[in-house]
Amino acid sequence: MIKRFIFNRLCDEINQPEINILLGPRQVGKTTLLHALEEYAQRNGLSTKFFDLEQPQTLAEFNQSDKDIINKICSAGEVIFIDEFQYIRNASKILKAIVDAKTKIKIFCSGSSSLEIHKHLKESLAGRRFLFRIYPLEYAEIKQHLKNSSLETYLRYGGLPALTKTDSEERKQQILAELLSSYILKDIKSLIKEENIRAFNHLVYLLAEHQSSMISVHNLANQINLSSNTINRYLDILEETYVNFRIHSFSNNLGNELKKSCKTYIYDLGIRNAILKDFSRAASRGDKGALLEGFVFLKLQAMLTANREIKFWRTKDGDEVDFIFLQDRKPLPIEVKSTLPEAQIPKGLKRFLARYPRIPRAMVINENISQEVKQNSQLIQFITLDQFALKKDIFPS
Repeated sequence: MIKRFIFNRLCDEINQPEINILLGPRQVGKTTLLHALEEYAQRNGLSTKFFDLEQPQTLAEFNQSDKDIINKICSAGEVIFIDEFQYIRNASKILKAIVDAKTKIKIFCSGSSSLEIHKHLKESLAGRRFLFRIYPLEYAEIKQHLKNSSLETYLRYGGLPALTKTDSEERKQQILAELLSSYILKDIKSLIKEENIRAFNHLVYLLAEHQSSMISVHNLANQINLSSNTINRYLDILEETYVNFRIHSFSNNLGNELKKSCKTYIYDLGIRNAILKDFSRAASRGDKGALLEGFVFLKLQAMLTANREIKFWRTKDGDEVDFIFLQDRKPLPIEVKSTLPEAQIPKGLKRFLARYPRIPRAMVINENISQEVKQNSQLIQFITLDQFALKKDIFPS
């Protein structure tokens, strides 16, 4: 098993009273993490029970009254694992009853996130659970397991765990195509019911094609021939299922900065390439910039904590910075470039720093230069994509 960076954090949760819920899209490794946690608990002398609710026989065992299900879970062991817990009827109320009874049982759950799961979690389990977002493998996680892996391969095929088991490019492409099809058919179709699947698929394609560019809901609606309200609802569904993410414009109340625009990113580079049906090498692609920017976004996303958020900056005059990574509302501007001839500060970043002179530091992530330069008292760190990929954090501890 590829050891995930989040694994040690999850191990620390075994002695905490809250229910821990692992949420994320399908096939990102949630079940594998639960099994690894079960092995860890057993090695530490704890009795465990694993319920895989995607197995029909196991799910049938939960076709009982709420009271019987509570008794079943409470008598199963000291640490309980419930995979795809959303299949349990009244799941959140059952979990709430177990926590409120102050039993000494520890519960880990996983779920392929949906709008309904979030609704129930907010209503019934507030203050009683901690959510952990599980994303595809980071490049650094793959690199520590497969020493011959390359950034080029990651840009083409992404970080879904199933792809680490084969070196065949044809097989990788087949796996990604099947995962994409399975997601559309199994998860999304049930959320949009009998509505226009073709229009939804068209939206997903446009989001992949225009990744890292600003999008307009009004323009998307006109292209797909749907209402703006429907587009917004589809975007909400994609975000709630952790498949597509929106980031919004950073502004400090300056009149000529855009406030209502957003950019979007698909949750995995390989899935994006599968949507576009393009697995060619990054250097030969017209959207290489979007690939590199998507790579950086996914890494920043893995660094998110409760006091952090990701935005971008662009003015009406066209000045822009790819990402503004905020911690405790303090911005760190980040620009993404491919090959640079020298450590020259990009124009948009230079203008951002001039507008916000109290910001002490900025980053330019690129393919070939590792260097530090200063603009007045501000430090600009040029670091390579490989260096950035191996960082666990970019804020000092």
